[in-house]
Amino acid sequence: MNKEQYLKTYFGYDSFREGQPVLIEGILSGRDTLGIMPTGAGKSICYQIPALMLPGITLVISPLISLMKDQVSALNQAGVHAAFFNSSLSPAQYRKALQLARGGTYKIIYVAPERLMTGEFLAFIETVEISMISVDEAHCVSQWGQDFRPSYLQIAEFVDWLPKRPVVSAFTATATREVKEDMISLLGLQDPVSLITGFDRKNLKFMVKQPKDKYAEALQYIQEHAAECGILYCLTRKLVEEVCNRLNRDGISATRYHAGLSDLERRKNQDDFIYDQRTVMVATNAFGMGIDKSNVRYVIHYNMPKNIESYYQEAGRAGRDGIPSDCLLLYGGQDVVTNQFLIERGDQSEEMEPELRELIQERERERLKKMTVYCLTADCLREYILRYFGEYGANYCGNCSNCLTQFEEVDVTEIATALIRCVKVSRERFGMTLIAEAVHGGKSARLLQCRLDQNSCYGMLKDVPVYRIRQVMNYLTMKDYLYLTRDEYPVLKLTGRSEAVLNGGQFIRMKIAKEQPAVKTAGKERPAAALQGDVDRGLFEALRNLRLQIARESRIPPYLVFSDKTLIHMCRIRPKNKEEMMTVSGVGEAKYKKYGKRFLEVFESGSS
Repeated sequence: MNKEQYLKTYFGYDSFREGQPVLIEGILSGRDTLGIMPTGAGKSICYQIPALMLPGITLVISPLISLMKDQVSALNQAGVHAAFFNSSLSPAQYRKALQLARGGTYKIIYVAPERLMTGEFLAFIETVEISMISVDEAHCVSQWGQDFRPSYLQIAEFVDWLPKRPVVSAFTATATREVKEDMISLLGLQDPVSLITGFDRKNLKFMVKQPKDKYAEALQYIQEHAAECGILYCLTRKLVEEVCNRLNRDGISATRYHAGLSDLERRKNQDDFIYDQRTVMVATNAFGMGIDKSNVRYVIHYNMPKNIESYYQEAGRAGRDGIPSDCLLLYGGQDVVTNQFLIERGDQSEEMEPELRELIQERERERLKKMTVYCLTADCLREYILRYFGEYGANYCGNCSNCLTQFEEVDVTEIATALIRCVKVSRERFGMTLIAEAVHGGKSARLLQCRLDQNSCYGMLKDVPVYRIRQVMNYLTMKDYLYLTRDEYPVLKLTGRSEAVLNGGQFIRMKIAKEQPAVKTAGKERPAAALQGDVDRGLFEALRNLRLQIARESRIPPYLVFSDKTLIHMCRIRPKNKEEMMTVSGVGEAKYKKYGKRFLEVFESGSS
């Protein structure tokens, strides 16, 4: 079979996506490859099809157990024999898997990087032919990436140890120029076929809001999209617990995920979400890498992440099937302070040299600043993200909250002057919250304790809404009129630009939304309406119910049976026999044998 026949037989697709043929041909011709492709663009097919066509075994190096299990389950559903070697296997299971692998059972084996240089694994490698090593989430090799893992530095050593060097391929969804250079160098890629397909996910709608009440905003959105699955990210474990509990009290079917839970509970909660037992996952960034759940219709960030790479990767878990989906970020000034705290007390290795640790932290602080600008900019959000990764296009996408909002340029010099003067009069001793409260005339216990009610600037902006004061304060720090320290309790300091404002020689104008964009979407209608309005909703629901029934019988996630996109295509074609069913995108030979006849019965029964 040629690569197109493998694609249809095992994965059910009639044609490749952009970039896939170039990378596949590169691997098959014996060249190393590097693919940088956004989430949902089909990276895995770029190494899975060559793995099926090459003579020996392909090792896929992957960072997380959940990622391996998900990929192996999907391959087995497609009729491909695959396995994983990681710490979730008992010693007996591990030895049995090695025995089957030696016997030629598996074409693709997923392995954790920590296991590569162990004696037992090296002994196994000496007995088999390795045709390719594919490094998934390859950005983890770079100290400048957002998920640096020291164990990834062992990969090049492992490749050098092999008696015969196989083809080496590497894939990731997010990489700046520096990270790309690191991947090539640290993985030892030799003259690789390198391809960046572009970072634009046109089906994703990017939105940023600065609500007075984050929880109320999130709850309203989730209630308006009650029929859909979504992920809600929080910065801290404590906040995950709080938000999840409140959602459940308000009638939302939510579960939680963070590193403070036991392995057993994390696995159960993750399965509840993947198997559609719970519709909302509230989680820290510990959740999500390698979760291929295709029908996540929205990702809400309850807090601003610490960099664009993390945000784009997490937001990209929405709409993996190509159906329109939302990415909503709820920004608040405290998010900056929390992220600064996490950077200063980050999880860098205790053994890391102080100079290197400081260098990494400085890079993190710079990336946090760019993430903050994203939350405050009035420019196109999509264009901002693309520019960050080195792509340039139109300054208007028509599908982000900024492009859909009317802005007006407003003179905020008076507000800015009052804020800067308050910082100066109070001798640069207080943070953003107290300064904003002082100029507004607040009466909190902390404000009175610090005697800010006696400050000459107290109440100067009593008629200005607090949210507007905060907007201007954020703008002042972004434009270096004020500086927020990186202490455990950050305080505002004056800068070289402060005096010009106080002396009346600097006028400050900023773009402010005339009104916040509406985020309400007819969530119950979106899956069926996404590919034009010609889909019978009742038929779509009948297919979804059958999919859920099969998934429960087989004990697999529903999206591993067929994706929403495949069900929608099925509704439009209304197949009457195998030949017509095989024209549906996502229906291959293996899945037709398992499920095809049962889905055809839905159409025969007159549900259409």
